[in-house]
Amino acid sequence: MRGTWHGLSLGGGMMVGVLVVAACAGGEKKPAAGAESTAAAPPAAQPASTPSAVVYVSDERGNKVTVVDVAHDSVVKTIDAGQRPRGVRLTPDGKTLVVAVSGSPIGGPGVDESKLPPPDRSKDGIALVDLSTDSVRRLQGGHDPENFDITPDGKFLYVSNEDAGTATALDLSDGKSVAVVKVGSEPEGVKVTPDGKEVWVTSEGRGTVTVIDVATNKAIATIKVGKRPRSAIFAPDGSKAYVPAEVGGDVTIVDVKTHKVLKTLDLTKTTPGAKPMGSAISPDGKFVYITTGRGATVEVIATASDSVVATIPDPKRPWGIAVTADGQRIYTANGPSNDIAIIDAATNRVIKTVPAGDSPWGVAISR
Repeated sequence: MRGTWHGLSLGGGMMVGVLVVAACAGGEKKPAAGAESTAAAPPAAQPASTPSAVVYVSDERGNKVTVVDVAHDSVVKTIDAGQRPRGVRLTPDGKTLVVAVSGSPIGGPGVDESKLPPPDRSKDGIALVDLSTDSVRRLQGGHDPENFDITPDGKFLYVSNEDAGTATALDLSDGKSVAVVKVGSEPEGVKVTPDGKEVWVTSEGRGTVTVIDVATNKAIATIKVGKRPRSAIFAPDGSKAYVPAEVGGDVTIVDVKTHKVLKTLDLTKTTPGAKPMGSAISPDGKFVYITTGRGATVEVIATASDSVVATIPDPKRPWGIAVTADGQRIYTANGPSNDIAIIDAATNRVIKTVPAGDSPWGVAISR
């Protein structure tokens, strides 16, 4: 969407509640935190993580990327990647940080967009940050790049162009556009299937996912999902996709091979007021994590049963989310509180928050 909602206050205050746990099929159960408030919980021992792991958090209003060392959960530096950074990922080889930057003004609910300044298209682009030097070069990625994904072989990058209603395919060998595909109004979420054969792009305005064939760069399917879908995540084996919809309050589960909807989970049943947004999956594929925005939680879905098995109270309006390679920690970007939350995946508790600029948006973690 043109404007994120990160700058809004949470109506009714921040949710701090009891962790809700339900058994999944086959008796598998996601560990619970107990009944204590996350704010009152005693300091927890932090699980070991890869010492070299680094978290990159895009700071939409602060116009930078905040870099956090996982070993100490502290900010080590910031990177100036360009204006209004949102989508953020690492190339498969881990050597380059890729950031979607935009010259479009921030709008959103309650903003009269007719009074906003015109977009500065010279600021639109895809920033490539060489992590050995922090030097930045920028590619043209269409109007108002919001989010993107990279094919597993690192050869192509697909960008959602929010203002244009298109997805742009870039050849990373020379930085040139090889295709522009119509995907519906206000595209946002972009995800490449694990086998690299398809790209799924969500349309907030149309409530659909457009499936693009990477071999031909043609749209081959349109899947109807919930209202205002914001992201998509795939099971590691590529069998299923999970698409959270902010206005619909639900997650649509789709058979990737057939492009048919298998199930729809209403997250408002476990978290009233849930606005499903960001999505991530554990490395072993057992759990999908969905941020609920103003619902102030992370919902945990067991992929064996495709049911909610835990609800993690999180700080104000979590959106972007990522999981460490060892699966032990989950990081969420929390725009209104200008921080990231660090969640222990074994206990489903927020164990720490770290300041991360002015309106954190997306999260990427090195492997």
